[in-house]
Amino acid sequence: MNTDRINAYRIMWVLVLYDLPTETKTNRKDANKFRKGLIEDGFVLFQFSMYVRHCPSRENAEVHTKRVKYMLPKAGKVAIMCVTDKQFGNIEIFFARNKEEPPPLYQQLEFF
Repeated sequence: MNTDRINAYRIMWVLVLYDLPTETKTNRKDANKFRKGLIEDGFVLFQFSMYVRHCPSRENAEVHTKRVKYMLPKAGKVAIMCVTDKQFGNIEIFFARNKEEPPPLYQQLEFF
């Protein structure tokens, strides 16, 4: 098995954080379209206005980052951040001062 391919520093997470206006019907439609686009591209809700996607490589993360950029709505603020699986694994999550377990790690499958 090629350990370079399955490496906590090579596997990436793409995080999309956003704050979109919802004052008008058009704003709400654009925000909903953006959110649905993220879900269709394999992103999952991490917390309110933050979606994450697991990617097996930097190159794959770049593909999904480009897709998010293509979907950007006309108004609002969107941040895209890529972190390694190792960095994401060090996350500490708290809810009402109680520490929670991080989301389950994805298992990378390799076919020979």
